[in-house]
Amino acid sequence: MAKNLTTRAEDYSKWYNELVVKADLAENSGVRGCMVIKPYGYAIWEKIQAQLDKMFKETGHENAYFPLFVPKSLFEAEEKNAEGFAKECAVVTHYRLKTDPDDSTKLVVDPDAKLEEELIVRPTSEAIIWNTYKGWIQSYRDLPILINQWANVVRWEMRTRLFLRTAEFLWQEGHTAHSTRSEAIQESELMLKVYAEFAEKFMAMPVIQGIKTESERFAGAVETYCIEALMQDGKALQAGTSHFLGQNFAKAFDVKFATKEGKKEHVWATSWGVSTRLMGALIMTHSDDNGLVLPPHLAPYQVVIVPIYKGQEQLDLISEKAFEIKSELENLGVSVKFDNRDTHKPGWKFNEYELKGVPLRIAIGPRDLANNTIELARRDTLEKSIVNLDDLAEAIPKTLKDIQENLFNRAADHRTKNTNKADTWEEFKEIINGDGGFVEAHWDGSAETEEKIKQETKATIRCIPLDAIEEAGVCVYSGNPSNKRVIFAKAY
Repeated sequence: MAKNLTTRAEDYSKWYNELVVKADLAENSGVRGCMVIKPYGYAIWEKIQAQLDKMFKETGHENAYFPLFVPKSLFEAEEKNAEGFAKECAVVTHYRLKTDPDDSTKLVVDPDAKLEEELIVRPTSEAIIWNTYKGWIQSYRDLPILINQWANVVRWEMRTRLFLRTAEFLWQEGHTAHSTRSEAIQESELMLKVYAEFAEKFMAMPVIQGIKTESERFAGAVETYCIEALMQDGKALQAGTSHFLGQNFAKAFDVKFATKEGKKEHVWATSWGVSTRLMGALIMTHSDDNGLVLPPHLAPYQVVIVPIYKGQEQLDLISEKAFEIKSELENLGVSVKFDNRDTHKPGWKFNEYELKGVPLRIAIGPRDLANNTIELARRDTLEKSIVNLDDLAEAIPKTLKDIQENLFNRAADHRTKNTNKADTWEEFKEIINGDGGFVEAHWDGSAETEEKIKQETKATIRCIPLDAIEEAGVCVYSGNPSNKRVIFAKAY
């Protein structure tokens, strides 16, 4: 199987696009800006979904589902949210087609089927959910409400790229309601930690936890918390956000509760989400010029067994041993695929699974059977070794654990090497316009300075780190006083 991938050094963007398609993750569809997620890509998303869902439920959340359509009047209720998403909205105006009176082979919109009120195809669900919560909440006894939904949303993007930015994408969105400000803030911070833990332990992707500047906040939020990751090309990627919404949506939809003292107060809210954009992050954090490199925790199968044989008799003998190995490893919790297809040669299969990023490959032939051994190939380092079959139950889990740790450490080293401090405007521009990466620099806190830096360099403030140290300094652009460094980068 010839890969024929553009190298990252040659054209990183083209390498990414080719890899997504050639590794059978996704492809463009017949709908502009929308993608088809193929089975192998969707299997990775299912792994992401399953683990996050488990973590959500462990923190007390339940899943529900809300409508795809939002009446325009509800969407407009929270002004900042409506204004923030207005340019990306798809709008339903009619509910029926009819045969064109001038051409019976065509359908046209039936003008008599115009909706009394236009419907917005959800770009996010705060409006429909808070209109629903109004009927659920009367007393402090009804709180907190801890709801998550797995859904699709539509944001009419003009420039799209598979997984990273599409007009329709899959995601989860949590929407919680609380009786106090402090409880809602704790919820926002808790979910940020859940996202960070998932990114680092399962995606093997180091992230910085921080808060967004006012200009970068989610529309309608009082505070937006985020996790930011650094990709191989020196660009940042926002991997997840958690929003403290204050009482903005409760006031917009008049959602009040009776306190223990009998007073009526507006409810406090949060929302938080990650999307199929994590697939793009996974690809760009670990993959190489040979194809995908997947962390074992999220690989559709962690081990693939490829038989090397001549004739049916040899295949039968190898298959018997391969199924034994498969069963033994599956009993240890390892996911295994045995590829006994006779339509492709072993070398073609080796290339295929290298391209698809399978963490471990076992090759087994007649000589291996005679020696009671297998050849084990690691995808992360491309190293091969001979392992005795009697040691396999110990060697495979240990190697998978080592691969997971190695991928995280490799990504962390990359981030460290590509994180620099800038104390002058010239230093800042030199780094941003050079290899990029994260730039730690002082900022005077003004939106005006933030916008000028963005206009002149295309770099944005990715976040103000939660662990930022108080440090007297001057803004890298304006020279005005500053008390901490923030993280700048060009971003996806």
